[in-house]
Amino acid sequence: MESGSCEAAAGAPYIQRAKKVRGGHAEGKTAMDKPAESRMKRLFGFEKEDLSSWHRFVCLLNRPTDPASLGIFRCLFGMLMAMDITQERGLSHLDYKYLDGAPVCRFPLFNFLEPLPMDWMYCVYLVMFLGAVGIMLGCFYRLSCLMFISTYWYIFFLDKTAWNNHSYLYGLIGFQLTLMDANRYWSVDGIRNPKKRNAHVPLWNYTLLRTQIFIVYFIAGVKKLDADWVEGYSMKYLAHHWLFDPFKVILPVELVSLIVVHGGGLILDLTAGYLLFFDATRPVAIFFVSYFHCMNSQLFSIGMFSYTMLATSPLFCYADWPRRFFGSFPEFLQPVLPLVSPSPCPSSSCIYPSPSSSSSEQQDASTHPKPSTPRLRHKMAAIFTIVYITEQFFLPYSHFITQGYNNWTNGLYGYSWDMMVHSRSHQHVKITYKDGVTGEVGYLNPGVFTQSRRWKDHGDMLKQYATCLNHNLPRFNITDAQIYFDIWVSINDRFQQRIFDPRVDIVKADWSPFRPNPWLMPLLVDLSPWRAKFEEIEGTLDNQTEVVFIADFPGLHLENYVSEDLGNTSVQVLQGEVKVEIVEEKMNYTLAPGDKMQLPAGAYHKVYTVSEASSCYMYIYVNTTEAALQKNFTMLLELQEKVRNGTETEPLPPELQPLITGLEDEGSEVNATDPVVRLFLKRQKRLEEKKKRREAPVHERFNRFVTKKYYLIRRGFLMTAIAMRNLAFGLPPLEQLRREVDYANMKAPEEDANQNEPLKDETGHGEL
Repeated sequence: MESGSCEAAAGAPYIQRAKKVRGGHAEGKTAMDKPAESRMKRLFGFEKEDLSSWHRFVCLLNRPTDPASLGIFRCLFGMLMAMDITQERGLSHLDYKYLDGAPVCRFPLFNFLEPLPMDWMYCVYLVMFLGAVGIMLGCFYRLSCLMFISTYWYIFFLDKTAWNNHSYLYGLIGFQLTLMDANRYWSVDGIRNPKKRNAHVPLWNYTLLRTQIFIVYFIAGVKKLDADWVEGYSMKYLAHHWLFDPFKVILPVELVSLIVVHGGGLILDLTAGYLLFFDATRPVAIFFVSYFHCMNSQLFSIGMFSYTMLATSPLFCYADWPRRFFGSFPEFLQPVLPLVSPSPCPSSSCIYPSPSSSSSEQQDASTHPKPSTPRLRHKMAAIFTIVYITEQFFLPYSHFITQGYNNWTNGLYGYSWDMMVHSRSHQHVKITYKDGVTGEVGYLNPGVFTQSRRWKDHGDMLKQYATCLNHNLPRFNITDAQIYFDIWVSINDRFQQRIFDPRVDIVKADWSPFRPNPWLMPLLVDLSPWRAKFEEIEGTLDNQTEVVFIADFPGLHLENYVSEDLGNTSVQVLQGEVKVEIVEEKMNYTLAPGDKMQLPAGAYHKVYTVSEASSCYMYIYVNTTEAALQKNFTMLLELQEKVRNGTETEPLPPELQPLITGLEDEGSEVNATDPVVRLFLKRQKRLEEKKKRREAPVHERFNRFVTKKYYLIRRGFLMTAIAMRNLAFGLPPLEQLRREVDYANMKAPEEDANQNEPLKDETGHGEL
């Protein structure tokens, strides 16, 4: 094969390979005829003199480079984005999110942004999908990129609750590809226009993408230098996943969490970008980052992110790697594979050596334009590269500008690369309204009028939510409402504490994107050392006893209701002084550190912090209803085993007869008259189904996965077709529309609709 490219790129030495003809004879100069390369050129692909002046730097960034690797990445990225649109972007459930006329509170970045009518939103998604497919095929490439990024960023800015780092990364890569010549290899445009086919691309195309991926890894590693990550509190629960079972053979789960999950994640993120850059370390780096992303695809629901990052790794290899890779395939497959020869053609996007120093090889392509001096487009490309890379390094630390978006963590989650550094749990959320005219006080169901939970942690979203509630409540005869939020959050296993001041009417509260949020409560970081004590306390409890750790500010109180299921609940003070009021009894009890008191079930109580400093206390509770149910389940399981193995000699009473047929009888749980027996059989059936699915052969699991994805994607495209028909010809009769939607909602024939539903009769842990 003919590799044919004299390419140089950051991260790959600038090496002229000897070209071979089919008979194996070498053409051109051999390695012995060429001058020796410097160490810097072998390591970085350029000489230090290339940075000595602006002119030489522009020439460096616009140096001709093989388009093969960029073309393969373009194809993979477009394919992954087309798949992502039907899944994480939400095409398959778009009608649930943008249903016309539904009173839904939304959280756009700019308040003037609103979703289009539902059928037009399907049109937006269709344009985005066609853009992604166009990128994949390299067909009308520039137009396809514009179609993709314009609709993608519109949807991205339309909903801050869906923001995350990888969605932001997709938009950045789409923007970069719009400015690049990624359609010069294996593209429809190359077939349509021979001048574009297999033409050189400037080095800055690779430099931008490589630097972007380096930033993703490196800044993520820097953010993981946070004390919570280093000490193993951020992702503690991950160590219990089955993927880490091999490590648990030699290490206890605590060390797996600290060393493998947190230590390994920190080291990989900090070093991956550097290791991918150099030839000697690149194979090791590709192995570990591939293993890392494959694990992430199983650990988290992050859509196409893992596969997109896998697709970026080859960008760090020599730019002609696809030619060498596909050149090893049998010759009869070459017509359907990417080009392996001839050498890339000259391009006006690049800067070439002056004609006086050109080789005989360059003279062969004299019919193609070969700029030898920087033009305006080359200089603008160099300026853009510098500005963009500088901005990407700056933006993750720009939170001192957008201070209104800062909460306990800095900025809106999604552009800071602080991936998985903070985990949160919410214990208590209360929304109180007060009618501005009548003074009536009432409570709202948390999450009413919204489809997201992200507003609980972000002051900007809370302000938008309160404004939306104030707008919607008049239809329920609540006028000029004042809205108060009492939200309790634990971040990285700290105390549960308030994140926002519950005494502030958020509707009228001041908020600016450029000033600190005045009603944000501070994170009690001085209480972080208590986390070690939490582990000691939890270690002394049995499996049926739960504990919740609370911290509160002086002058505030927590109003709580203890469910009747929690028949054994107590509160114990760890620090500070509190006063406990039992509302129905109208009795107050003052508790000092170490004091403990029992709380009545089925009743409200209030815990006031009366000390000058913050108070810390814990609820210890047992779900007595569930404990009794588990005890009955254990007895029934033992009885069922005795019946099956023949050791039970006494006849069973009628209400226990369904235990004999057990799971073999489809209607056994229905025929059971005793509610405990019925619930036991339903649980056993569900556990048996889970076990069957978990132990299914690989081909069955793969078939189940493909079938699920097929019906998901199928629904998205059928609903899109319905929307396009509605836009073109108007709405059909309601009965026809219902039949069409029912057809789009069709599931796999063997799918059990109730298989993943929680048992409604089951008693779970009531929220304190």
